[in-house]
Amino acid sequence: MAGDMRREFADRDDLIAYVRREFPQAAARGVEVSPLRGGRRAAETLLQRLDPRRYAASRNYLDGAVTRLSPYIRHGVLSLAEARDAALNRVRRAADAGKFISELGWRDYWQRLYARLGHDVWRDQEPYKTGYAPDAYAQELPQDIVEGTTGLACIDAFSRELRATGYLHNHARMWLASYIVHWRRVGWQAGARWFLEHLLDGDPASNNLSWQWVASTFSHKPYIFNRENLERFTGGVYCRKCPLYGRCDFEGSYDELTRRLSGYTQT
Repeated sequence: MAGDMRREFADRDDLIAYVRREFPQAAARGVEVSPLRGGRRAAETLLQRLDPRRYAASRNYLDGAVTRLSPYIRHGVLSLAEARDAALNRVRRAADAGKFISELGWRDYWQRLYARLGHDVWRDQEPYKTGYAPDAYAQELPQDIVEGTTGLACIDAFSRELRATGYLHNHARMWLASYIVHWRRVGWQAGARWFLEHLLDGDPASNNLSWQWVASTFSHKPYIFNRENLERFTGGVYCRKCPLYGRCDFEGSYDELTRRLSGYTQT
């Protein structure tokens, strides 16, 4: 029938050009197109490379053995059960797949919670534990964060990667979210909307409730980090080239940063 979208394309460039013509408002928001390949074949290729033991040992490092399966799970190309079974088939002891399966369990938990909360995932589930009232947080994301021009090498690199690839390592997501909420005092909802605009694996369940965990509206304390933590898990790749090295916003111990960022009265 007239108006049906095309399904056959000469190549990837032809597909991209067609989508831009069909959705001009979305195209106007950014020219970046993720290099990630969709489809069942790409998902199965990644699934065959899954190494649960290496994943457990290195997942927190930016160059660790993360699976990159989340976009395919998010869009139903792979099921959680398939990912679980693939992990179990690649280890001798079920315990060696435990960390990977635990992360699948968290995704399932977020989805079940979303089924109960619905649109309330956009509301604070608990009060902030930062010493600041909700109205102390800005409702719009600053442009220097969106454009990657804060001057902080790590934050700007994360912003560019998010927009260019539609993906961020989970640790980078946590650091970026923490910076937005606690250093820049921007409401987590603004950051969550920004992530959902770009992340290919983004969904309101995992995304919003993870932002709330960082913000402390769904956890017992705010998540913050310091330069030592960032250097450890990035191999110092950002800090080495950062013009603010030694005097950046993330210098100091956790106790020092907690005091500096807290809205509670200091005595």
